[in-house]
Amino acid sequence: MGTKNALTEKVYSGKDIMRIAYPILISLLMEQMIGMTDTAFLGRVGEVELGAAAIAGIYYLAVFMMGFGFGIGAQILIARRNGEKHYGEIGEIFYQGIYFMLGLALFAFVLTKIISPLLLPVIVSSPHICEAALSYIDWRIFGFFFSFIAVMFRAFFVGTTQTKTLTLNSVIMVLSNVVFNYILVFGKFGFPALGIAGAAIGSSLAELVSVVFFILYTYRRVDLVKYGLVHPVRYSWRKLRRMLDVSFWTMIQNFISLSTWFLFFLFVEHLGERALAVTNVVRNISGIPFMVVAAFASTCSALVSNLIGAGREDMVMSTIRQHVRLTFMIVLPMVGCFALFPRVILGVYTNIPDLIAAAIPSLWVYCTTPLLIAPGNIYFQAVSGTGNTRKAFILELVTLSFYTLYIYVIIQHLRFDVAWCWTSEHVYGFCILLLCYAYMRGGSWKLKKI
Repeated sequence: MGTKNALTEKVYSGKDIMRIAYPILISLLMEQMIGMTDTAFLGRVGEVELGAAAIAGIYYLAVFMMGFGFGIGAQILIARRNGEKHYGEIGEIFYQGIYFMLGLALFAFVLTKIISPLLLPVIVSSPHICEAALSYIDWRIFGFFFSFIAVMFRAFFVGTTQTKTLTLNSVIMVLSNVVFNYILVFGKFGFPALGIAGAAIGSSLAELVSVVFFILYTYRRVDLVKYGLVHPVRYSWRKLRRMLDVSFWTMIQNFISLSTWFLFFLFVEHLGERALAVTNVVRNISGIPFMVVAAFASTCSALVSNLIGAGREDMVMSTIRQHVRLTFMIVLPMVGCFALFPRVILGVYTNIPDLIAAAIPSLWVYCTTPLLIAPGNIYFQAVSGTGNTRKAFILELVTLSFYTLYIYVIIQHLRFDVAWCWTSEHVYGFCILLLCYAYMRGGSWKLKKI
């Protein structure tokens, strides 16, 4: 009877899912507001700066996603140990991850510093956008050191289902970014007006504030003894290699995924500075509902891993379906409002009338994408949650091959209007949903051990 009750505790209701997902959602929305803040400020500087921020921001994210991918792998391992009640092993995973992240941040910083001045002039057609993008990147890459460490803290709190911490951290980070952007972009309180460089500096400083908060909060509020966090463990390549068995594929998958997204922006940039500015505005708007999807997908991954660790594989598919239903309940009314009041929504990001008018068709096309993107991402993260990150990587690679071919044909070859370019999200969502649903229905993931 005791065993049965223990297992019953691992059957997650919709209320349980919302309790875990809500703080993740708030934290992701707050993190999305970092980019939204930059766009809102730069949208009042000029279209060149707005377009350059899109190119540079995605360029930065493509590199950052390697660290984020490692964090997803660490989160899966932490969640599995949490489900198994092997709490003491979590601290070792956390500290080994921190060591790796610091080394990865240094590597990413140096590599980006060297490659960016050589690569961007070749792939960006507008010299004005290229110059502004390089100005942004030169300062933004300092954020690698802070954001990579923050990823490990996020992996710990999500993996152990202590997600409320993420909300407070994110609010502090966003408020810091607003203050830093106001001062540095426009030149307030005696500081020079740095424009796009000021936005990059402000974002990096906000990430530093985020890390300081995580450290202080963990020290004062987390049970350090329970989770093995009292003393940092020694670096161990053998133990790190076990983490990389799970994390390597999520790192590569996230990097390739964002690289194709970067490719999308490069193709659009060849359509003109206006098309790129439109795409950046719509990208920031799309980030709001996507963060809802990401929150439930991240929760689904953690709960799937916890369920498997607790021996409740039979509850995995129903848990995934619950996540899809709850996501639709929030996202569909949201994009419905976007479609009904496009000028109001677009006006938050820019006060340029022609740019607002040009962006409306793209926004309408985007509003139909969550029907496929939402379930596709949730099933994809469920595949990762099973621990078979190599399989998730393969499924993503197949999907991105179709996606890349599609954007090449409609943008580079046929040079369709920018609104048509956003139909590429439908292609991605359909492919990833079909492949991941088939894999989860097959049931071979039940044999995976991590």
